[in-house]
Amino acid sequence: QAQLVESGGGLVQAGGSLRLSCVASGRTFSSHAMGWFRQAPGKEREFVAAIRWSGDNTYVADSVKGRFTISRDNAQNTVYLQMNNLKPEDTAVYYCAAGLTTAWQIRLAHEYDYWGQGTQVTVSS
Repeated sequence: QAQLVESGGGLVQAGGSLRLSCVASGRTFSSHAMGWFRQAPGKEREFVAAIRWSGDNTYVADSVKGRFTISRDNAQNTVYLQMNNLKPEDTAVYYCAAGLTTAWQIRLAHEYDYWGQGTQVTVSS
């Protein structure tokens, strides 16, 4: 059974860094786009970053541009989200997702078929 498992979340002070990992198992996701989404309390789930199957194309939300970087290692079935200069408004549960989607729809949560359970990121001021 296909599964995505996130790790790397935690509590960090503003200005700090965290690196999230998402390990895929149960099937190969080398042809899938991989994405990171987040959801803060009382808010809708929002797009953070995504990467095409080849790794050549990445997409990030304007709110994290210049601070977050997404990468993937298909040989390890793992996708990463490096988060630098974290801000209190980055506090949320972060979810990893996989889907067969196009570049034009890669920011849309409904395009993703597989989701992890989420990892909490808390940034203190």
